[in-house]
Amino acid sequence: MATNKLDYDLFVIGAGSGGVRAARIAAGYGARVAIAEEYRVGGTCVIRGCVPKKLLVYASRFADDFEDAAGFGWSLPERPHFDWGSLIRSKDKEIGRLEAAYGKTLAAAGVELLRTRAILDGPGVDGVGRVRLADGRVVTAKHILIATGATPNIDATLPGNEHVISSNEAFDLKALPKRIVIAGGGYIAVEFAGIFHGLGAETTLLYRGKQILRGFDEDVRQGLADAYAARGINIVLGQVVTRVDQTASGLTGTLSDGSVLHADQIMFAIGRNPNSRGLGLETAGVTCDAAGAIAVDAFSRTSVPGIYAVGDVTNRLNLTPVAIREGHAFADTVFGGQSIAVDHSTVPTAVFSTPEIGTVGLSEADARAKAGGGPDAIHIYKTSFRPMRNTLGGRNERILMKIVVDGVSDRVLGVHILGPDAGEMAQVLAIAVRLGARKTDFDATMALHPSAAEELVTMRNRWMG
Repeated sequence: MATNKLDYDLFVIGAGSGGVRAARIAAGYGARVAIAEEYRVGGTCVIRGCVPKKLLVYASRFADDFEDAAGFGWSLPERPHFDWGSLIRSKDKEIGRLEAAYGKTLAAAGVELLRTRAILDGPGVDGVGRVRLADGRVVTAKHILIATGATPNIDATLPGNEHVISSNEAFDLKALPKRIVIAGGGYIAVEFAGIFHGLGAETTLLYRGKQILRGFDEDVRQGLADAYAARGINIVLGQVVTRVDQTASGLTGTLSDGSVLHADQIMFAIGRNPNSRGLGLETAGVTCDAAGAIAVDAFSRTSVPGIYAVGDVTNRLNLTPVAIREGHAFADTVFGGQSIAVDHSTVPTAVFSTPEIGTVGLSEADARAKAGGGPDAIHIYKTSFRPMRNTLGGRNERILMKIVVDGVSDRVLGVHILGPDAGEMAQVLAIAVRLGARKTDFDATMALHPSAAEELVTMRNRWMG
C-alpha cells in the first residue's frame, strides 16, 4: 500500500460529512489516514447547514401548534412568547455535542485529526502527493481526497454587500429581525423564509425567476408559493437587489425595477460556490470547471492521479447524503478492493419549508421531455386534500400528492408531495421508485388508515387536465 517514505496512505482535506466518512472507512481497511479541518469538524451540514436549520424549522412550527390547539380542546393561559436567544443557545449546545461526537468517531477509527488549514503543495512526483499545512509543514500521502464543500455566494460587486448576511450568519444573529428580506428561490431561501416567518418576522422572499424552486415539479412549486402567500409571506418574483443601504431605521434594498424594500436584515441565499479557491489546485494540475467545481469521473478521480474529490466541491448533486455515499464509495474502491461508482439518479430530497416538500424521481416536465412521446406517454395521478389534523385545527392548508408514471411500462418515475411529513414519506418512497415499482404495485398495496400516506396507494384515476 504505502512505502516508508509516505506519512499517510490517505490525506483528507475537509472534515465535513463526505470527508469524515471517507476517512473513517479508509481507516477501517487499515489505511493510515489524516484529515485536516480549519474550522469545525462536521462541515456545513452539521455546523451551519442541514442540522441547525432543521432545529430552527421545528421551532418555527410551534406557532401552528399553538394556534391549532384550541380546536382540540386545549387552552393556553397566556399568549406564547418566543425567545430567540434561548433557541440559539439550545442549537449551539446540540451542534457542539455533534461536533464532539464526530471527533470521537474519527479518533475511534484511528484517524489523525489536524485542526489546521491544508492545501496541495504542487504536483505529486512518482505517486507521492504533497500537502502543506498552515504551519508550513509538508506531509506526504499516496492518496489525497478533497472534501471542502461549498460556500455561500454573495455578489462582491453589489453596492452595500457588507450589510448583507448569508445562511452562515443567520444561525448566529443576536436578535430575531422584525423584518427580513431573503433573496433567492432555492432550498435555503425558501426554508429560511418559512423559519423567520414562523418565528414572527415580517418576511419577504425575493427571486429573480418566474417561480421559486426551479427544477422541482411545477405543481409543487406553485403549491408552495400559494401556501406561503396564504400564510402571509410576501413573494416578489422577477426582481433582484441592485444595492443595499444602511439607514437610521435599518436597511433598504433597492430592486431592479427601482422599488425599495425595508428590512432589519437582508439575507442572500442565491446559490453556493464550490469551496476550491486557495487549495493549490492550479499548481497541482487539478482541473476545475468555470464555476470552480473540481472535475471528477464516476469514481471521484480528478485529472491528477492520486487526487480525488467528493461532495459539494465537485458540484454534482449537492446533498449531504450524496457526499457521504461518494466518500464511502471512494474508500471502498481505493482501499477496499471494490469498484463502486455512485448512482446519482433516484435520490430523494426534501425542502423543509412549512408546508414541507418531499420528492423523488422525475418531475412531470422532465418525464415528458425524456419520453418524447404524445400526451399518453406519461400518465399523471394527483390529489389534493385537507389532512385530518387540519379539520379540528381549523387550518385550510392542503396536502398535494402527485405520481408520475411511464405510460408504456407502468413504472413509477417520480413522486412529489407537499404537506406534513413529506420528507419522511419521500425517503420510503425512494426504495420503491429505485426498485422500479409500477403503478399497479402501488394500487395492489394495502392502505394504512387513517393516514395521509394512504392516498399514495388509493389514487386510481388519471388526471386528465
